[in-house]
Amino acid sequence: MSSGTAVAGRVPAAAAERPARLWLTPIAGAALALALPPLGFLPAALALGLLFVQLQGARGYWPAFARAWLFGFGFHLAGLYWVGIAFLAEADRFGALAVPGVVALAAILAVIGAMPLALLGPLRLRQPIAAAAVFAGLWCLGELARGQHGVQFPWNPLALALAATDTSLQVVALVGTTAGGFLVAWLAALVGVALTVRAARRTALALCLAMVAGLAAFGLWRLASHPPGLMAEPPVTVRIVQANIAQHHKWDPALRRNWFDRHLDLARQPIRPDAPDRPDIVVWPESSVPYSLDAEPEVRGLIGDVVRPGGVVILGSNHFDGSVEPPILHNSVYALAGDGELLGRYDKVDLVPFGEFLPMRPLLGAVGLEALAVGSMDFQAGPGRTTMALPGLPPASPLVCFEAAFPGRGTDGSGRARWIVNVTNDAWFGISSGPYQHAAMARMRAVETGLPLVRAANTGISMLTDPMGRVLDSLPLGTTGTIDASLPAALPTSPPITRWPWLSSLLMGLALLAAGAAELAGRRSSPRDRDH
Repeated sequence: MSSGTAVAGRVPAAAAERPARLWLTPIAGAALALALPPLGFLPAALALGLLFVQLQGARGYWPAFARAWLFGFGFHLAGLYWVGIAFLAEADRFGALAVPGVVALAAILAVIGAMPLALLGPLRLRQPIAAAAVFAGLWCLGELARGQHGVQFPWNPLALALAATDTSLQVVALVGTTAGGFLVAWLAALVGVALTVRAARRTALALCLAMVAGLAAFGLWRLASHPPGLMAEPPVTVRIVQANIAQHHKWDPALRRNWFDRHLDLARQPIRPDAPDRPDIVVWPESSVPYSLDAEPEVRGLIGDVVRPGGVVILGSNHFDGSVEPPILHNSVYALAGDGELLGRYDKVDLVPFGEFLPMRPLLGAVGLEALAVGSMDFQAGPGRTTMALPGLPPASPLVCFEAAFPGRGTDGSGRARWIVNVTNDAWFGISSGPYQHAAMARMRAVETGLPLVRAANTGISMLTDPMGRVLDSLPLGTTGTIDASLPAALPTSPPITRWPWLSSLLMGLALLAAGAAELAGRRSSPRDRDH
């Protein structure tokens, strides 16, 4: 039987097995990164189709692993190059690690993604549509693995490509981040099918068109059903402060009072030239206060004065407790009343490996490695997500920096929060694609939860979004300034993915069950067929 029918799910061996073609694999991986912010070139996601074709042509686990690893290495190297900039903040101590650090990170993440993807080689699936769905599921399995405790690096999920437009982003509210990535990967693999398997071309193209039309229709309908401009009742005025302090200057002891005063000056500016009234809420970025807010009430008093009586200042500062042994250090968000009273504190839960803590410190510390941000002392994780109660104001869900990257964890799940406040310091990553990726992931948390997002970033990108993830106002990367706006209203009911988080698993499970059924049916209809 011809390869067009019996082995419709396999690409021609001559095209897939030539070693000379493997040089295209990491290039295709790097091309996939073009679909991510700041470019957001959605068609670049179709580069995944080349990986699918190559995996279908691989004969065995390890040849498939090599292809998947090369693709993943190119993707992560192009998508995470900016991590090297963090090493240059203290170039005398860590500069030499910039290039090796990025290469090692890309290589490790590529291994995690390649392990499940390589299963496509020995599976030898014959039905192309089924194989495309399985490929998408295996890609998402790798994403889930690198987001778990231990690796804890969920940065740049494939669904981030959907942030290219407000319309495409809305599917995250229905199926979540993981299943959103599943749809993107399946679509790309189906394009690969259409280009390489003549017998399945019409079916693959029809599915592609249906998927694109469905995503567009759902996004347009959802945006139209929740028009922008709906504000919280009673009205709440918010000021976001972006002080724009370079990382290599930020912790200079001789300058820290200057940086503190810059935050105060920006926060004290009148909302309008003709109205010296103060806002209800002021938000400063992560680590914006270099003093102990617990031990220095006069500092709290200075800060609290920037809001109206009854208002709240939300800001980032380290919390140090030396009364216990060993001492405890937290990366925290504080809420201060207008009179300087401490209303609440949230301690960051999801810490950055090698940035805020040194994994396997007894071993790696013995050979001279240190955590990039803290040196010889690790930050400790807080007890869990929380909702900050703010007297007289809508309760908030605080996220510190990296925490905005974790799908499905925008709140504590209680349903009490009415807005998300994300404080971050992206100065570590300079003028690069990293801050744009980070801001887009924060928007995804707004869409998932149906809550407006207030984001204060030291060097940018600070922004205000509505609960649909639409950016209402923002400050560009590398600028100094403030955003003054009214807090948007949360959606009256939570999005489907928040109410029924199992929807993501259900969608992928149904697609994979259908793929399995199609594969079994195909094998039963032609039991004598063999791959060639």
